[in-house]
Amino acid sequence: MATSSETDRLALLSLKDKFTNGAPKALPSWNDSIHFCKWQGVTCSYHHMRVSALNLTNQNFRGIVAPVLGNLTFLKLLNLSYNELHDQVPKQIAHLRRLQFLDWSKNHLEEEVPTELANCSKLMQIFFCYNNLIGEIPPWFGSMRQLIELRLSDNKFHGNIPPFLGNLSSLEWLALSYNNLEGSIPQSLGGLSNLRLLYLGANNLSGIIPSSLYNLSRMEFLDFPFNSLSGTIQSNIGLAFPNLRGFNGGHNMLMGTIRASLSNISQLQLFAIYENAFSGLVPTSLGRLQNLKDFVIYTNNFGIEKGHDLDFLSSLTNCSQLHSMVVSENNFSGVLPNSIGNLSSQLEMLYLNFNHIFGSIPNEIGQLDGLLTLSFKGNSLQGTIPHSIGKLENLGKLYLHQNQLAGRIPDIFENLTKLIVLSLYDNNFEGTIPVSLKHCKGLQFLYMDQNNFSCTIPNLTFGHLESLIYLYMSSNSLIGPIPSVIGNMTQLVRLYMSENNFYGDIPTELGECLELTDLDMSGNFLQGSIPSSFSSLKSLIRLDLSNNNLSGTIPRQLKDFPILETLNLSHNHFYGEVPKGGVFDNITAILLAGNEKLCGGIPQLKLPKCPSKSKKHFKVIILIIVISSGALACFAICLIICMRSKHKKLSSSTSSPPNAQLRISYKELHDATNGFSSSNLVGVGSFGSIYKGTLQHFESFIAVKVLNLQAHGTTKSFMTECKTISKVHHRNLLKILTTCSSVDYKGNDFKALVFEFIPNGSLENWLSVNELGERRDL
Repeated sequence: MATSSETDRLALLSLKDKFTNGAPKALPSWNDSIHFCKWQGVTCSYHHMRVSALNLTNQNFRGIVAPVLGNLTFLKLLNLSYNELHDQVPKQIAHLRRLQFLDWSKNHLEEEVPTELANCSKLMQIFFCYNNLIGEIPPWFGSMRQLIELRLSDNKFHGNIPPFLGNLSSLEWLALSYNNLEGSIPQSLGGLSNLRLLYLGANNLSGIIPSSLYNLSRMEFLDFPFNSLSGTIQSNIGLAFPNLRGFNGGHNMLMGTIRASLSNISQLQLFAIYENAFSGLVPTSLGRLQNLKDFVIYTNNFGIEKGHDLDFLSSLTNCSQLHSMVVSENNFSGVLPNSIGNLSSQLEMLYLNFNHIFGSIPNEIGQLDGLLTLSFKGNSLQGTIPHSIGKLENLGKLYLHQNQLAGRIPDIFENLTKLIVLSLYDNNFEGTIPVSLKHCKGLQFLYMDQNNFSCTIPNLTFGHLESLIYLYMSSNSLIGPIPSVIGNMTQLVRLYMSENNFYGDIPTELGECLELTDLDMSGNFLQGSIPSSFSSLKSLIRLDLSNNNLSGTIPRQLKDFPILETLNLSHNHFYGEVPKGGVFDNITAILLAGNEKLCGGIPQLKLPKCPSKSKKHFKVIILIIVISSGALACFAICLIICMRSKHKKLSSSTSSPPNAQLRISYKELHDATNGFSSSNLVGVGSFGSIYKGTLQHFESFIAVKVLNLQAHGTTKSFMTECKTISKVHHRNLLKILTTCSSVDYKGNDFKALVFEFIPNGSLENWLSVNELGERRDL
């Protein structure tokens, strides 16, 4: 016995060593300090002290299972599920003749189920779900008469469902879903009188549901969706399966009607026949199904459009356990009954999409306070959104698009703080966007396009919606600039703002939305250039800025966007060279029409060539030479003038007044006379006005004669005085300091004479002596 126990201990240690890459959570206690029967996950038989159970589920093991597993010959239970074991089941498993329970689910087993497993004839439960097993279902399964559960779902088995499975008289659970099985369901399965759960979904099965299955009165779950089964459901379904709790025949080619006898199955919780060809009315007797939780009949042909199509909704108000009702994509017609508000308080999903429902949304809808998803999309509903929807505090998804709803959207979002999806597109909504939308801070998908909104996008509202992933606002009449707060929506993947009346620049803050894949701002009145911040949007796949008033050059960085597939910049005012490389090398990916000043690019664009850089360089050199030559000429002329002026000044220095050559500007005279204010005015003549003033570097007061250039002969008078003053000196002539010929602050010509101011002089003396253009009393 000691030797046998030691064999088990060594086998366990060897198994642990083969789990090479893992990080086991429970097995560090596998050491010699305690007896192996007390190791985590190990159970030993009482009499023999041999390993009888090895439960190592969900330990994050990787690697392979060592052949020494076959040494644990007293093993009855082996559970290795929910690890990452690969390769195949070792053939030495044949030594485990006492094995009753085998669970190898949720690993990475490959190849076929080993034939040696047939030696484990006492097996009652075999679980190989969620692996990569291949081949046909082994025929030796038919000899395992003690088998109660056989679960082979989610593998790669192919071929037909073997008829020999009908020999497993003890079988209660048969799961073959999600494989590549084909052919028909064998009639022999009708001999499994103990069968309670049959899962055949997601294969390639065809043919009709065999009538023999209706003999399985113990059946609780009958599941065969996603096949190609045809025919009808027998009318005696309610009598054949009195214990049925779930029936899923979705996504097949079944037809007929919902049998009225279905209402006799009092334990029925799930009834799903979606994506088939059923028709007719839904029986109102279904209201007797007190335990019904999920009623899923979408994508069929239910409804006869004669006024009673929706009567079943009122009958289902008796189903107090109803959790989800999905009746979309049928031919239901009529008005939603007010009794819809009396459906189960546990109702979480209500889908009535794509039918022919008209009228208004009942206000009673607000009584379904358990709703997580409400969808009426794709009908002909009219009126406005009822205010009562604002009471659905648990609502996460609201789909009302593609109807004929109109008016203003009520301010109902203050309590809808759990809203993730709001879809209102393709209706006739108008007015403004509700301010209360700011309370939906977890909103990720907002669809408001194809309506009649005619407002600005409120910063106050959108500044709080930082969780948005999709934002659709296209095809409205929105106005104003695109708000910069959109840059706070750093999770944005799609942003559609096209076909509105936006104007102004594209916000540079958009460059913060690094997750953007789709950006469409076409069909607006945007101006300016593409912001340089767009160089950060390396995730862009589609960029459309067409039909705006944008200008500037096309950013060269766009050619470096690795996944950009479509670039539409047509009908703007872009100019300059079109880059090459990346998206610009794909003629089908770029649209540039209507930008008449573009040049270059790939030949397929047929744009004019851009001026060569050498020609531009030559023109610049010529321009520099011309400017330099002109500057040198001007300098030479000024130098000559200065030399001559200096010569004249030296020759007349003995007779000219000391301040006669004083240069003065308009600003200095303006400041000297306090802006030629009336308080400084001392006289007015026919050719101008005289002002008293002070100069910063002149000790005495000055008199400034500002000529009226609008008067006839003033310019001639000015020239005459300048000429006379330069030649004449007389004791009765006022001493002149300088002259000013410039422009005033308004750009008008300005001419003035500056004299020494004579105190106590009269206006008559000033005029008689100085109006040289009128009198010459010399």
